[in-house]
Amino acid sequence: MIEPKLEVPAELRELAEKTIDQAEKAFGMFFDAAGKSMASVPSPGTEMSRQALSFTEQNMKAAFDHARKLVHATDLQEAMRIQSEFLRSQFTNAGEHMKQITGGVMSAANDASKGKL
Repeated sequence: MIEPKLEVPAELRELAEKTIDQAEKAFGMFFDAAGKSMASVPSPGTEMSRQALSFTEQNMKAAFDHARKLVHATDLQEAMRIQSEFLRSQFTNAGEHMKQITGGVMSAANDASKGKL
């Protein structure tokens, strides 16, 4: 069976790429502002917030890269492969992020309990 090609005009692909670039730039500005805001108001939860922001930024970058790859998919099989790879990597990254967050929470809890003794 022959896989049908995705007939997407080049102009539409270019528009999609420009839109992705603009959205990525806007999110970059947001993450820069959020990082500066956290740095200006230190608090006990600042490190956890900084880590959560970093994970979110990594996820957004992965999503933009994924969108760029999908824009260039030439058939449904390629699009499904790209989607599958993206979901697999996001699932793996989420597990790693949860391990790091859990480790940070446990460390903070240990530090807090030592201070009470």
